Amino acid sequence: MSEIIKVGMADLKICKAPDGLTTLGLGSCVGVAVRDPITKIGGLAHVMLPNSTRIKNNTNIYKFADTGIDELIRLLVKEGASKTRLVAKIAGGAQMFSFQNKSDMVRVGEQNVLATKKKLSECGIPILAEDTGLNFGRTVIFYPENGDFVIRAVGKDEKVI
Repeated sequence: MSEIIKVGMADLKICKAPDGLTTLGLGSCVGVAVRDPITKIGGLAHVMLPNSTRIKNNTNIYKFADTGIDELIRLLVKEGASKTRLVAKIAGGAQMFSFQNKSDMVRVGEQNVLATKKKLSECGIPILAEDTGLNFGRTVIFYPENGDFVIRAVGKDEKVI
């Protein structure tokens, strides 16, 4: 019997098929799903902020795109995934509020998506699909067994990327 493991905000978890991973309420946050298609080991990170170097005295490395993705990869490889086979899908990064000011502070969703893409690229992990931006929150479920990344949003049809 498979289990769906919950990933909290500024958190990450890994699992092996047939289990899956879910995170709720991705607004400006980004859900980063990474898997090894051969071993069917996968992980999901709920990234809140783009860069750990801008926040002082923060010990939660899962919160940031730069440190969270590094840790996700480290844990996947520790469980038996091959770094050279890892592939990713991402969702979230919405602009939840509309402001006249276009500063980086109010464009957190966009900054999170850019930082996530940059970090995955630096790590040599291709992004196979994404559902990012716009102005609505998302809940996601990731299945490392087949790579399905289910996206749910209020008032929208469910989609699988």
